[in-house]
Amino acid sequence: MDIGGGGGGGRLPIRETLASALRKERRSKPHLKSSSSGSSSSTVPLIMGFLSCLAWLYVAGRLWQDSQNRILLTSLLEKNLNNVPKVLTTDEKLKSLGCNDIGRRIVEAEMDLTLAKSQGYLRGNASASTGKKLLSVIGVYTGFGSHLKRNVFRGSWMPTGDALKKLEERGVIIRFVIGRSANRGDSLDRIIDEENRRTKDFLILESHEEATEELPRKAKFFFSAAVEMWDAEFYVKVDDNINLQIDALIEILESRRGSQGLYMGCMKSGSVITEEGKLWYEPEWWKFGDSKTYFRHASGSLFILSNNLARYINTNSASLATFAHDDTTVGSWMMGVDSTHVDDDRLCCSSSRQGNAIFEFGLDTLLTIKLFATIK
Repeated sequence: MDIGGGGGGGRLPIRETLASALRKERRSKPHLKSSSSGSSSSTVPLIMGFLSCLAWLYVAGRLWQDSQNRILLTSLLEKNLNNVPKVLTTDEKLKSLGCNDIGRRIVEAEMDLTLAKSQGYLRGNASASTGKKLLSVIGVYTGFGSHLKRNVFRGSWMPTGDALKKLEERGVIIRFVIGRSANRGDSLDRIIDEENRRTKDFLILESHEEATEELPRKAKFFFSAAVEMWDAEFYVKVDDNINLQIDALIEILESRRGSQGLYMGCMKSGSVITEEGKLWYEPEWWKFGDSKTYFRHASGSLFILSNNLARYINTNSASLATFAHDDTTVGSWMMGVDSTHVDDDRLCCSSSRQGNAIFEFGLDTLLTIKLFATIK
């Protein structure tokens, strides 16, 4: 075998064959490497495309769900719009609440109240009794500093204890009338309360402030309180500076039992005092006209009102005007109603009418009144 390569036969030497084989092997390895990298690079787009499809499906699903929600909400809104209640008028609301009948009753009650006010009383007043009316309630105006005068009254014409109860059985109530101190609960109030516990002959006006300037308003509180506590034929206001013959007064009242619209007393008139600082000055003097003269009214020492007039004051007390003095104040109230003014000389004091006998009471500060016992 000729290995040297110089012989014939054209065969390649072994060294060259091995070299060519190695070269072929080297050429084949890069080819395999490039083919594997190409296959891996072709897989990435497939994965990305798959993920994109999933994202698209997710977004599409959410959009579809939102559209369904919108459709549902739209349908609910349409149903609610169709069911919106209409705007009700006041009458329709009252009808739906069943208030029409109540409103009608209120109107009827207001009409009844107006009628009652025009007649001077309240229907169904709690003070009214089904039995016989009392003859009279006599209110004796008094003040915190009038303890001595009250004791004089109790020792003269005004009965006390059992005698006072017997007089009440005859239908005559007598009470000292007083308000409360400006400083509620002070020593002045406590003294009156203690005196009332002993004597039981006070009508204490809880809502009235006892003061000289408040005297005209005291009439409102007295007649209102008296009407609400007792149902009587007459209500009498008396000052605490007169000596009264109670039996003679009872005879006068008995003779007029059943009278309505009765305003009885010592009727007078006179000039209105316009100068401030003078006695009996009237701040509202300009309301009495150019003549500056008072209308006819009963003297404040003693005057009598029938039941319906006293109830009129009670009913309308909130709207009744007052003047500087209680006698002209009450007289102004009587001018506006259907009242009968009765002027009786027996109810006049000595300074206003001459010729009437008077009784001295024993105290120079007391004004005396003579009530003749003879009744025509």
